[in-house]
Amino acid sequence: MNNQDFTTTILVDQTPQEAFDAINNVRGWWSENITGGTEKINDEFTYKAKELHRCTMKLIEVVPDKKIVWLVLDNYFSFVNDQSEWKNTKIIFEISKQGDKTQIRFTHQGLVPGHECFDICQNAWTGYINNSLRDLIAIGKGQPNRKEE
Repeated sequence: MNNQDFTTTILVDQTPQEAFDAINNVRGWWSENITGGTEKINDEFTYKAKELHRCTMKLIEVVPDKKIVWLVLDNYFSFVNDQSEWKNTKIIFEISKQGDKTQIRFTHQGLVPGHECFDICQNAWTGYINNSLRDLIAIGKGQPNRKEE
C-alpha cells in the first residue's frame, strides 16, 4: 500500500455547494478558537486548542463546490517530540456528486503511520469530519471545540 495518507470519506444528502460552504465555516465544525480568514485563496488562519495544539493554515486551492486545500505553515503539539510532523503537509477536501448524494473526501496528505501524532490525529480528524462536519452540513450545527477565554 503506497498511499498511507490519512483519508476519510462521508456522504451527505445536501448539495456540493452546501458542503463547500460548511467546510469553509471552519469555526462551525473544527473550533471556535480560529483567528483569520477561512474561505478565500491565500487566506491564513490559526487554530488553537488550549496548550495542546496550535497550527497555522493557508488556503492554497479553492475551487467552489469541488475542492479546498490548506497548507500547514506552522504547527505545535505539546505531546510529540518531532514538531515538524505536520509542517508543509496538506489538508484536502474533495467534493463530488455520488448519485443523489454529495461525497466529501478528506485527506491529510503527509499524516502517515509512523508519525508520533498519527493515532491521536487520525482519531481527532475522524471525529471532526465524520461527526462534526457531517452534522454541520446535514443539520446546520457541528460540534466544534468551544471558545476558550
